[in-house]
Amino acid sequence: MENVILVLVIGAVLGLACFSLYRAKKNGKKCIGCPDGCNSCSACSGKGKSSCSCKSETEKKS
Repeated sequence: MENVILVLVIGAVLGLACFSLYRAKKNGKKCIGCPDGCNSCSACSGKGKSSCSCKSETEKKS
């Protein structure tokens, strides 16, 4: 019985995380890991060397 409860809790957590990602992408958020919509993280502002895809194509070319 304990195993069933554990599996249900883990499934609920994973399900809610997936739903949160789905909802953020549906609302147009480009970089889900960034708290301010891709304006404050070093990977998205060009300060870090990361392959974050939230920069626009014009920012990537320059």
